[in-house]
Parts: sequence; structure tokens; C-alpha cells
Amino acid sequence: MSTTPMPKAPAAAGAIDRLPVSLPQLAEKKRLGEPIVMVTAYDYPSAVVAEQAGVDVVLVGDSGAMTVLGYPSTVEVSLDEMVMLARATRRGLKTPLLVADLPFGSFEASNEQAIATAQRFVKEAGADAVKIEAMGVAAERARAIVAAGIPVMGHVGLTPQTATALGGYRAQGRTAARALDVARDALAFQEAGCFSIVFEAIPAPVASELMERMEVPVIGIGAGASTDGQVLVFHDLLGIREGVGARFVKRYAGLMDEMVAGVRAYADDVRGRRYPESDHTYSIDPGELERFRGELG
Repeated sequence: MSTTPMPKAPAAAGAIDRLPVSLPQLAEKKRLGEPIVMVTAYDYPSAVVAEQAGVDVVLVGDSGAMTVLGYPSTVEVSLDEMVMLARATRRGLKTPLLVADLPFGSFEASNEQAIATAQRFVKEAGADAVKIEAMGVAAERARAIVAAGIPVMGHVGLTPQTATALGGYRAQGRTAARALDVARDALAFQEAGCFSIVFEAIPAPVASELMERMEVPVIGIGAGASTDGQVLVFHDLLGIREGVGARFVKRYAGLMDEMVAGVRAYADDVRGRRYPESDHTYSIDPGELERFRGELG
């Protein structure tokens, strides 16, 4: 089977001739108070959408385990699968900074394992940076990766890879003790040299208090409006999924319903013999057709 090349979508206003986003640019955005826009993407088509929409940062999140690979959680996805998703995403990007998640089990064992994993994303997938979720050894691993020359983004609050230990997919930092844990994780990442940190699913007042102590850009997801930027999962914000999603998700489209309706209409046309019509077929010169019939015997 074949298909025609994917058409390029019209560029967003201000997206034409954009230079690739760099770490100094993100730091400057924080200094100037300019919000940073980040989305997830897991393949070439979603990367092209992010590129044309003019976002600043694209994350190949391990959430792809659930959104595109069908796993029940992020824990099951392998390093090879994540590298594959990152490579596909890289092909669709020119300007956004590309960050790849280090999947569960790919960095915990040692600094050497963490560095080797990060190097795979850079060498094989063309990632600009990697992201690591807070857990006992995360800050140490982040420091080692940074020392090896690879930029690292930290992730605190609700960390899906350790959601079971946190009591499930629920907001974190809703008690003073747990808020202090989130603060320690964030400051540890900052001290380890992370260029940016994600705050996920923590009370807005807690995030606001922490922002006074954060020197690097902070990207929020369910952390209120005080952070330096926001990130949403591609499939959540476009409605390419079943169910409502987390409290912090705002849907900007309902593509799942449109996709189902489109495929159902196609199936109905095929079963009703309304597709294909003459406009969807190729012709042949009558003389060539006659010679073909003769040769066919």
C-alpha cells in the first residue's frame, strides 16, 4: 500500500523563519516573563503539527506508552520504543527544542546507565535534552548526565513512573509535609544543573511559593498560572482519547469524535458501494486496454 507525502500545514503567525529554540532562549523567556509553550508529541504527524503551531518545546513523553502504544501505564514502555518515538518526532521538527523522557528502568541502576541512556536519545534520535522524574536517585543521575554534556529537565510532583508509591494518579503537595518533599525534589534538580523543571499536579499556591526559589524555567501541568510555561499532552488537548482526562486538561478540539465519524462514514460508503466513485479511479487508453485484453488471452 502507498500514500502521498503528508502536506505541510500553513505556518502559524510568527512561525515563519523561526530560529531553533535554545536553552539560553528559554532562560531569557523566564527573565522577560514570556510564557513558554510546550506540548508532547510521539510521531512525525504530531511533530509537524507542533512545528507549524509554533510551540517552543516538544516533549517525547513516556505518556506515549498509553496514548499511542496502548500500555496501561508508563512503566511498561521500553527504551527502544521510546527511542523509536523520539526519532519519528525529530523528523517533523525544525525549531522547537526536543526533550525525551528517560523511561522507567533506564537510569536508576547507576550513573553510567543513566548517561548511556541519555546518549542514545541524543545520538540515535537527535534529542536536544532528556527529562528525568524525581525519585530517590534522580538528582544524582541528573547531575551525572549534565556533567556528561547532555541537558536535563527535571520533573516533580505527580511523577507517573512512581505513581503507585505516591498513591495513584493524584495531586501531590496537598499537605505541608508532601509540599516540602516536592520543594526538596525541585531544589535538588536545580542544584544538579537541570536547565528546566516540570511541576505536575501540585496546588497552585504551593507552585507559587516555590517559584520564588526557582532560578530555572519551570513548566507547569496542573500547577497553576505562576509557572514560566505550560505543557499538555497532545492527545489530551486535541481530544484524541476516550474519557475526560485529568482536572487540569483543557480540550481545544474533539478530534476523537471526528475521527470515528469519518471512519464510520467511509465504512458505510464501502458497504453501500458508494466508494470508490469514478473520481477516485485511474484511466487507461482504450487501445492499451484492448492490447492488454488480447495478451491476457
